[in-house]
Amino acid sequence: MSADIAFIPRSYLFVPGDRPERFGKAFGAGADAVVVDLEDAVAPDRKDAARAALAAWRAAGQERGGRLVVRVNDDASPWFADDLDMLRTLGPCEVMLPKAESARQLERLAAALPAGTGVIALIESARGVLAAEAVAAAPGVARLAFGTLDYALDLGLDDDPRGLLYPASRIALASRAAGLPPPVAGVTAGFNDDAALREDFGLARACGFGAKLCVHPRQVAPVHAMLAPSAEQRDWAARVVAAAGAGGGAVQVDGKMVDRPVLVRANAILARGPA
Repeated sequence: MSADIAFIPRSYLFVPGDRPERFGKAFGAGADAVVVDLEDAVAPDRKDAARAALAAWRAAGQERGGRLVVRVNDDASPWFADDLDMLRTLGPCEVMLPKAESARQLERLAAALPAGTGVIALIESARGVLAAEAVAAAPGVARLAFGTLDYALDLGLDDDPRGLLYPASRIALASRAAGLPPPVAGVTAGFNDDAALREDFGLARACGFGAKLCVHPRQVAPVHAMLAPSAEQRDWAARVVAAAGAGGGAVQVDGKMVDRPVLVRANAILARGPA
């Protein structure tokens, strides 16, 4: 299913669903989307309170800027049905489904949600990676995301990032083949570790990812900066577009021919804009 989205988020900032006092701060942190988490960040005995807090906060109209994403509990959990009941009355938002492993899961979810609700399918397991193509093509799916920490746990991986190259590439290929935006990279747990953030997202970018899940507001600006083209890239792109627009047959920039793929890349760089 192709995603029809005017603006494609670069950053998704998590906030615990049972901490409504943090919702406003999260929306004011500059992230393109805020993920109110009803799953991992909320203890089992706090699930009801988290749903009630989100519903009350939304009803009070306190949302300012960014887009709301709700990460529900997985569809095999005892809390999933109640999450869906709350979403039917919450109003417009996107939904993040953890442990996405089959198209059938997404079909059932799309049927249970208000029409037009976009779903971010969070792939976190070997089963999910092997089903990435079917998940990406399922009804209602707007984007894929890669839950790297849970995936590493599922496969018993250590800290060697090479273990994430194949699944990340497969998720990116599945997204592209389904006409979805580039997928969303997993979290970097050490929110004070800028080097780890750059390394994690650099690997994801090399595989074709175009956004990142963030666990702290201070991660948002570096993620945006890493997605923005450099001054040198923008200068090159501007010269390519100008040369192509001048016409006159074959065109060269910096001693290289400007053919259609080069022009498309140059326009894409200019469209990304600064951080």
